[in-house]
Amino acid sequence: MAMTRVRFAPSPTGFFHIGSARTALFNWLYARHSGGSFILRIEDTDAARNTEQALTVLIDGMRWLGLDWDEGPESGGEYGPYFQSERRAIHDAYIDRLREVDRIYEKDGALWFRLEGERHTVYDDFRKKEVEKVRSAPIVIEDAVRGRVEKELDEDFVIVRASGDPVFHFVNVVDDITMGITHVIRGEDHLSNTPKHAALFDALGAPRPVFAHIPLILKSDGPGKMSKRDRGALIEEYQRRHFLPAAVRNYLCLLGWSPKDDREKMAPEELIERFDLDGINRGNARFDEQKLVHLNGAYLRELPLETYAWMARPVLHDAGIVDDETPEDDVQSVLEICRGKVNLLEDLPGYADYFFRDDYAFDSAAEKRVFKKGDPLADLERVYRTLEKLDDFSAESLERTFAGLAESAGVKPFAYFPVTRFAVSGRAGGPDFYAMLRVLGKERTLGRIRRVLKERKGS
Repeated sequence: MAMTRVRFAPSPTGFFHIGSARTALFNWLYARHSGGSFILRIEDTDAARNTEQALTVLIDGMRWLGLDWDEGPESGGEYGPYFQSERRAIHDAYIDRLREVDRIYEKDGALWFRLEGERHTVYDDFRKKEVEKVRSAPIVIEDAVRGRVEKELDEDFVIVRASGDPVFHFVNVVDDITMGITHVIRGEDHLSNTPKHAALFDALGAPRPVFAHIPLILKSDGPGKMSKRDRGALIEEYQRRHFLPAAVRNYLCLLGWSPKDDREKMAPEELIERFDLDGINRGNARFDEQKLVHLNGAYLRELPLETYAWMARPVLHDAGIVDDETPEDDVQSVLEICRGKVNLLEDLPGYADYFFRDDYAFDSAAEKRVFKKGDPLADLERVYRTLEKLDDFSAESLERTFAGLAESAGVKPFAYFPVTRFAVSGRAGGPDFYAMLRVLGKERTLGRIRRVLKERKGS
């Protein structure tokens, strides 16, 4: 049995779409699962759009996702060149092969592929002219995802334009033949092209690869597939927003594929082991950013604290929350208690800023909730007097202290939480209450409570 050879053949256009990334990932997973080769082939014949900068965006995105290729740019291989623009001599040789078997002819300056079958002329109402039609057997494709696909081709089609440039259908097939591609895994939007490709494989006397057309990715709100203008559609966006590549890669797997037990979070090794074409769904997949965000949070929480801090520190630095002089122990102490509720590194500055600065903002909605009933300032004064006498500011000691304070007042301990949290952080929610006070420390906690009491009482 021949070794599996799959390819990802993008056009570098300046952005790396999530649908393209998912196609690359499925090809990569199948190659790794089957012990085959993953080839990166660049379809760069559109000189106006395919710039070096656009190629860099694509290569960086692939590297970021961890999708290494066995053959292609920067890797080499025996089946190159791996840039389509450099394969013209190969394409021309296959044009000659079609001439030899009388499957090509010239019309209006272009070269046309001649379909086999009985020919007759009909009047085309849409084009308002007579056209030649072909009666032939339908092309049958046994697609590994879609099942049996049948389509009749009834008109010859152009394979080299009048400009002399070969069209996508032709060069795609020739490159797959000459690179020994065994499986073509691509988006469902290419399914309509496949009968033409199959006819070209047959005419060139080459075995067809296994076709597997994967479902489209639909936008999160409303009908239609995701376009580059939709939020979350570009891999560069996830790079810029500091998502974890492992989380994005894992989520992309779930857009159109699922393991038999419906598990979602899986390590790369497990994804490779479990991935196969029979697990790909026929129905289109809907993009769900909240699911991706949740998965990203799960991956973040698994990181060693040192790694988490190494990744988070530049985000906090860029937001002006920490600087080069901020002690690493302080950063790690804060992140240790905050990361349980933060799914995105980009949310850390807004979630944890008050640990590093005293000029934090006070949330007006939280303020209304805290001060709408009872006498919260009196409660805050009791908290201040109690904490002022406390020598041990550990979480355990704080828990005992609030329990005693509550018991003496005949209330639950959490009755003091909202106003105290608001005073020391400016908001209604956050990390564990006792852990928050412990990390802030006695001096800062008392100073902040004192400031709120002074401002509120006007003295």
